[in-house]
Amino acid sequence: MVAHSKSSGVGPELALAAEFPEPTHEQWQAQVQKVLQRSGLVGEQQAGPVEDVLATNTYDGITVHPLYTATAGEPGVPGLTPFVRGSRPQGSVAEGWDVRQRHEHPDAAETNREILADLYNGVSSLWLRLGRGGLAVDDLADALEGVHLDMIGVTLDAGADFAAAADAFLALAEEQGVRGSALRGNLGADPLGWQARTGEPGDREAAVALAERSTAFPELKALVADGLPYHEAGGSDAQELGCSLAAATTYLRWLTDAGLDVDTAAGLLEFRYAATADQFLTIAKLRAARRLWEQVTRACGVPEQARGQVQHAVTSAAMLTRRDPWVNMLRTTIASFAAGVGGAQAVTTLPFDAALGLPDAFARRIARNTQSLLLEESHLAQVIDPAGGSYYVESLTDELAKSAWAWFQRIEAAGGLPAALESGLIADELAATWERRRTAIAHRKDPITGVSEFPNLDEPPLEREPAPEQPTGGLPAHRYAEDFERLRDAADAQPQRPTAFLATLGPLAAYNARASFARNLFAAGGVECTDAGATESTEDVVAAYSGAPVVCLCSSDKVYAERAAETAEALKRAGAQRVLLAGKPGDLAGVDGFVFTGCDALAVLTDVHDQLGVRR
Repeated sequence: MVAHSKSSGVGPELALAAEFPEPTHEQWQAQVQKVLQRSGLVGEQQAGPVEDVLATNTYDGITVHPLYTATAGEPGVPGLTPFVRGSRPQGSVAEGWDVRQRHEHPDAAETNREILADLYNGVSSLWLRLGRGGLAVDDLADALEGVHLDMIGVTLDAGADFAAAADAFLALAEEQGVRGSALRGNLGADPLGWQARTGEPGDREAAVALAERSTAFPELKALVADGLPYHEAGGSDAQELGCSLAAATTYLRWLTDAGLDVDTAAGLLEFRYAATADQFLTIAKLRAARRLWEQVTRACGVPEQARGQVQHAVTSAAMLTRRDPWVNMLRTTIASFAAGVGGAQAVTTLPFDAALGLPDAFARRIARNTQSLLLEESHLAQVIDPAGGSYYVESLTDELAKSAWAWFQRIEAAGGLPAALESGLIADELAATWERRRTAIAHRKDPITGVSEFPNLDEPPLEREPAPEQPTGGLPAHRYAEDFERLRDAADAQPQRPTAFLATLGPLAAYNARASFARNLFAAGGVECTDAGATESTEDVVAAYSGAPVVCLCSSDKVYAERAAETAEALKRAGAQRVLLAGKPGDLAGVDGFVFTGCDALAVLTDVHDQLGVRR
């Protein structure tokens, strides 16, 4: 039965769940308490709210609660200040967002083949890496052979060679007879991004000159405030936001000091952000970025209609893995989804094999089709601000914006981004965040599927042509899987696969869960496991012992109490050098260490490698 209420002559209104009483927060807490007790996460007398047990913290210190029931301020409406809900009132409904594919192959003919294939199959703009780490600037015309520059957007990324790259691009457009008003994209000047990546000072005068020149092209931007160097150095979302905001503010100062009016200067900027597999943080980051930029431009006197931020979201290179790279398809799909929902005007989906080298044709096809499916099949762009009204997203946006603003103010107090980079403030703060992130990864609190969790030792290696070396010397560029992958690489390089022995005590039902856990953990370091199978006595275990230097006891707590110490001592007499136990840490004779959920898996595996003689 569905209850109806009377309306003003239009017809009955549907009142969903009208026959049911509205649940209270206390009732919800009581039900959650029962579930947590059954799972053993809390006792009969839980101290404090049950929400505290389920809450988590981001790397910015923001507490993520399991339930949100109130908004965090007024986010406004799409297309109007503070632009939290989008820089354009129509969102991406009219044409979708810009599907922007990255190209960096140093061979101009190959790059041209890739570009034409991308454009034919749905890509709407190009992102070209030039100079050091990409295609030679002199080869730009060959790479763009057959590309109509009045029909496609082009974003240049030439590092220190941005002026030469811009000259080559504009000369090619003139040669094609393209009107200046038809050119769109970005000429790619980012001297502060270059300084962040290399430690070399960027060319301020050349950037300002290019910006002044670009005012003749109404749809062509000149500068990029790039957050990727700070994200890839291990920084948090707020740190990425604060650094990009500081870069853009510095560029505003440079351009206005050169005589440009502030609204023209603001219109020459584009922002680049990383999109990760944490979809809600990515959505909140893009929303918070627009709010922060509106706050800066409002303080600078920019007219309201010119305060909207132009965003280019790129799926995170830091989250990509070399091991089990197929999982990267899932990561980049989530990240692309979040970028679109978050309101980015342009989205780049990195190919799943990008961490291995230059992507092949299949990987590039999957990358562009990921966005095509989101746009054409899922119709993601047909809703303006899909995340709007979510208590969680609105609250997370608000807290992230506050945290990023505080970090931005610290950078400004230190003299601005150039001074903060030179003094080491940026590097030190990002390094501290990276160490916290690295610790969480090592303890598998931030699990990496296919690497730290569920690794496949029989996985055939995926080979790719090496990518050009990217400029270095400034902030480091990390990948979250790098520590575990170093262990896997070392294990794979041995003449024989390093092996540990699982001393399984008792029947299958007693040891299977912990044996599976231990096998998974050792495989994360490239170590294979053999096991004793079902055993009834210590003698059975010793008889099955493979002679491996590292042994891990696996069984239930009850069996451990009966046989663990005795078995450990017997295995050491049989030649075992290090005996571990899969279970809670305790004091057991003969046991040298413990492996358990939340242990430092990286430290355990490093020690196991040492015991097995694995050279790194």
